[in-house]
Amino acid sequence: MRNKERRVVWVNALALLTGFVALVRAGTSDLDQARKYYDLTDFDQSLKILHALPQRDGAVYELLGRNYFMTGDFKKATDALEKAVMLEPRNSDYVLWLGRAYGRRAETSNPFSSMSHASKARQYFERAAELNPRNIEALNDLLEYYLEAPGFLGGGFEKAKATVVRISQVDSAEGHWAQSKLDEKHKEIGSAEEHLRRALELSPNRVGRFIDLARFLAKQGRFQESEQNFARAEQIDPQSPKLMYARADVYIKYGRNLEAAKSLLQRYLAAEITPEDPPKSDARKLLRQIEGS
Repeated sequence: MRNKERRVVWVNALALLTGFVALVRAGTSDLDQARKYYDLTDFDQSLKILHALPQRDGAVYELLGRNYFMTGDFKKATDALEKAVMLEPRNSDYVLWLGRAYGRRAETSNPFSSMSHASKARQYFERAAELNPRNIEALNDLLEYYLEAPGFLGGGFEKAKATVVRISQVDSAEGHWAQSKLDEKHKEIGSAEEHLRRALELSPNRVGRFIDLARFLAKQGRFQESEQNFARAEQIDPQSPKLMYARADVYIKYGRNLEAAKSLLQRYLAAEITPEDPPKSDARKLLRQIEGS
């Protein structure tokens, strides 16, 4: 090959490589942007960016699935998340989200389909916890499944009990919270409260721990103590959307402080929330309950 021809080949190869790198960088940048919109709960905009990507890997399909999950399209969520898991079968978080999507399909399907979807949810929760034994979210979802599902769908006390042990080995505070769920399910109210208080002692700066205890106490009719724990949570983070919603929810559930609940929900609707917070559509439903009471 003459020198001129070699030069042409190398120039063309370099151009192709440069174009490929630019494409990858653009895709990565767009994916990051889609994640930002997801974190801001602008799921439609996140989906718009993801659909425009010329190439899709496991991360893209996983974020597609999460967005569909958050918008309530659980069939599309499972479709996208199955592709993510197919591309990265050992990714515990991808498997967990696939289990969650099947769980929601079980809750929203007809009785015949729901059993199949529930079994798949359990299998994926178990697989996610197997892939990463320190995945607390997977273990918590698995615990909830074992506590709520009937035996013929794989639920059961002994399985739940063993999962509590696994959670405790990873995080002591979370283990006490898990034990409280187990105790409450079996009407061991005193023990459940004790474990909730122990969980709070181990993580005293987490708003969620105070919310857990406040909800529990309200359920027992101990409203003054419940309110004290909500107040302590407010001292830690006065602008916590999670706290606003939980407090309003408890007020409405027990028919108390409805004007305060209305104010809290209005603040929640004006706040910036994350996908970890209840959707604003749920807050609007609670507001309609107040207005109709």
